[in-house]
Amino acid sequence: MKKILFVVLTTIFLLAAAWFAFIYYVPYSKGTRAGELIKFSSKGVIFKTWEGEISQGISGAQIFSFSVLDQEEEAIEALNKYQGQYVKVEYIERFGTFSFWGDTKYFITNVVPEQSPHFNRQ
Repeated sequence: MKKILFVVLTTIFLLAAAWFAFIYYVPYSKGTRAGELIKFSSKGVIFKTWEGEISQGISGAQIFSFSVLDQEEEAIEALNKYQGQYVKVEYIERFGTFSFWGDTKYFITNVVPEQSPHFNRQ
């Protein structure tokens, strides 16, 4: 009976570890998005995560929500600095997420300021 219990628990642990590794190491897609950074904050009760939103439309109808992992310190500093400005973000989309990572499947890896296309049109 102990051997069966050990095999079952080991199998469950290995499956959980494989799922975690798959979510963490296998990206679904990579890309860039640009827009006005309208929200960026640290939120949560038990797990504090960094969450933000970029407005990609003139009326704000097209919102891109994203998360930032704590290890991306440069991206966090840049997002705090460029609040309310037009930015371009590079992201990785994952198959899923965990509550201690963030609310979305989109994780920002780099942030650069951009010139808004709505200004200086001739």
